[in-house]
Amino acid sequence: MNVNHFGPIRLRVTGAGNLRLTLFSYDEVFSDVQAPLVLSAVNSLAPTVLGNFTQMKAKLRIETTAIDETFNISQIIIYTKQTGTSFPQ
Repeated sequence: MNVNHFGPIRLRVTGAGNLRLTLFSYDEVFSDVQAPLVLSAVNSLAPTVLGNFTQMKAKLRIETTAIDETFNISQIIIYTKQTGTSFPQ
């Protein structure tokens, strides 16, 4: 299994409220919570959230932080780079 570095996350997202992004290891033992992203109804930019997470596989959880907040995602790009072929034993 390869070891990957999960870096910046670029989103094309609109909505109202705050968006929280969390990277998890495959079985959710390790996690990396990103800074909240403030949403707007009209957005001409694709904001980039800086991630720094090294695991074999990762899951991305995207959620709002309060009731009645909404979001619409039309594009997600996660930049990754292979850093090794295995973890040291």
